[in-house]
Amino acid sequence: MPTGSGNRPPAASGSRPDISGARPDLSGSRRDLSGPRPDVSGAPPDLDEDAFVARYGALFEHSPWVAREAYRRGPRDDLPAAFAAALREAPRDERLAVLRAHPELAGREATAGELTEASMREQAGAGLDRLTAEELAAWRALNHAYRERFGFPLVVCVREHTQDSILAWGRRRLDNDVDRELDVAIGEVVKIARLRLEDMR
Repeated sequence: MPTGSGNRPPAASGSRPDISGARPDLSGSRRDLSGPRPDVSGAPPDLDEDAFVARYGALFEHSPWVAREAYRRGPRDDLPAAFAAALREAPRDERLAVLRAHPELAGREATAGELTEASMREQAGAGLDRLTAEELAAWRALNHAYRERFGFPLVVCVREHTQDSILAWGRRRLDNDVDRELDVAIGEVVKIARLRLEDMR
C-alpha cells in the first residue's frame, strides 16, 4: 500500500483563444512512437529513496508517492514495470487521486496557466493551446460530460493522438462503466509516465 505521507493530492469529488500562457518548448512533445524506444529499464544504482523520488516523482502529476512506492517495493531494474505495478496495485482511492490530480485537456488549468511543464508541452504538442472558439466549446462539453459521469478528468496520452482522435475516443469512453474506465484511465497515466521517462534519457 502506498505510504509516504504528505505526497498525495487531495481527492476531488471565430476567435482563437490562447489557453497556453507562455509558449513552451515543444521538443519531445510529439514523437514517432513506432521506431526504437529509448532504454529506460533501470535507475542509477546510487540513488537513495529521496533522490529517487526527486528524480522520478514528477512523472505522475502531483503524485510523487507513486515513485516512492516503486522504490520501496523494488526491484528497480525495470522502471516502467515498477511504476506501473505501484500504481495499478494501489488501493482504488489512491488510483482515483492520481486521476483527479491530472488537468483537464484544454481545461481550466490551461486557461489559468496552472499546468505542469510536462502537461503544457504535451497539450501544446497536440494543438490544444490554439483552439478556435468552436473547438474549445467541444472540449468543454466533453470535459463536463466525462467528469459528471466518472468523477475525474479525461486522461489521454495525447502524444499518441490527434485532436480529432482524442475527442472521438473520449466520447466513446463515455459508454464505459466506472470500473472499466478507471482501468482505461490508469493505463493512459502509465503511458504518459513512460513517455516522460523516455524524455529523461
